[in-house]
Amino acid sequence: MTAPRTPRKAFGRLSLPERTYLADALRTETVGGVLLLVAAIAALVWANIPALRDSYESVSHFHFGPSALGLDLSVAHWAADGLLAIFFFVAGIELKRELVAGDLKDPKAAALPVVAALCGMVVPALVYTVTNTAGGGSLSGWAVPTATDIAFALAVLAVIGTSLPSALRAFLLTLAVVDDLFAILIIAVFFTDTLNFAALGGAVVGLVVFWLLLRKGVRGWYVYVPLGLVIWALMYNSGVHATIAGVAMGLMLRCHRREGEDHSPGERIEHLVRPLSAGLAVPLFALFSAGVAISGGALADVFTKPETLGVVLGLVVGKTLGIFFGTWLTSRFTRASLSDDLQWADVFAVATLAGIGFTVSLLIGELAFEGDAAMTDQVKAAVLTGSLVAAALATVLLKIRNAKYRNMVAEEERDDDLSGVPDIYEEDDPAYHLRVAAVYERKAAEHRRIAEEMESARLAEVAGGAGDEDDRPA
Repeated sequence: MTAPRTPRKAFGRLSLPERTYLADALRTETVGGVLLLVAAIAALVWANIPALRDSYESVSHFHFGPSALGLDLSVAHWAADGLLAIFFFVAGIELKRELVAGDLKDPKAAALPVVAALCGMVVPALVYTVTNTAGGGSLSGWAVPTATDIAFALAVLAVIGTSLPSALRAFLLTLAVVDDLFAILIIAVFFTDTLNFAALGGAVVGLVVFWLLLRKGVRGWYVYVPLGLVIWALMYNSGVHATIAGVAMGLMLRCHRREGEDHSPGERIEHLVRPLSAGLAVPLFALFSAGVAISGGALADVFTKPETLGVVLGLVVGKTLGIFFGTWLTSRFTRASLSDDLQWADVFAVATLAGIGFTVSLLIGELAFEGDAAMTDQVKAAVLTGSLVAAALATVLLKIRNAKYRNMVAEEERDDDLSGVPDIYEEDDPAYHLRVAAVYERKAAEHRRIAEEMESARLAEVAGGAGDEDDRPA
């Protein structure tokens, strides 16, 4: 007889290497997310204080760069097309790693985040389309509410002091990686109007050279950085969004470990570049993209114009329902039961948190309404509003379960044998139980010593007290 198959657990325990990688990645993203929040607030303050507003416009629209190479761009343009290429380079490495060593390697495990992310992009697009069809608005911005900003979401978690269990954090990170992939495809397919085939051919040749150098094992940043800049410039002039160059180079890196390697080349480079992306590139993009005029009238317009209302509803309602029901349907039809420690309310809260769409949503908003500065600013205000509403709702939902999360995280971090490895990964190892027994024996010996000293001190006090009593007069 064959043993009955154990149902696969959705949001189950991560492997130790995956958990370690996740902790390192989220630590950097959380710090970057806080910087992103600071940059967004600074942009809003800078753009809305009357005495500073003109300087914000002047700096954002200041042009520099070699015009002969087609790169005489504004500061805001450099931030969107140049610095965000670093962000998408890291996204490409993350995607490659997930495909060869992470959750996306196993088709059964990959089904959950892929379907959830796909539904989390299709439903917001449908919500936007229905809203604008009914209200007579423009359908150009259908893709704006489809993106999730993982750094912003993690910054919200850090600010509100909520500790999500590692399985939910891993789901959120994998969801964001798949989300980035679909966003990249949307940008490449729907926001490329005209092509310069000579420049595009040059970029492809540069990418081939980049790949060959990697295959030959050539090392040295002084080789790859100049080549990467050339590929980026050619891609920009080709008509394809320049960030695609970053993604392509990231996907070419080897992200599986060979024998004797502690880290793959992709993991090493990601470790070096991620702080630059999260700590500099994305915050600077936010600084020169989030600076929109905010007033009572402008905020009211967000909820009255079909384009901006569609963005807000897409982020808050579409993202939440899309991810939640995508996850539920996948679990239902793949017989993957929810982890015993979690409830569907937890999945709904994380789905609400994924409604925070900032960096890529702002970028797509600029591309969707290019040439219409007024509508671009209104859509940016809608992205900010929708992200804040999603963050507020997620805060309430997560706070309700925060005590449970704290207990789960404490259990995940428990290390009674002081080995540096959480106990949950060692419970089947006899050596672990011997180490725990030795720790408890040392603690018991220490407590016995303290108890004996306290007992000796008590007896001494009793003996001294009895002597004093005998000396008293009758």
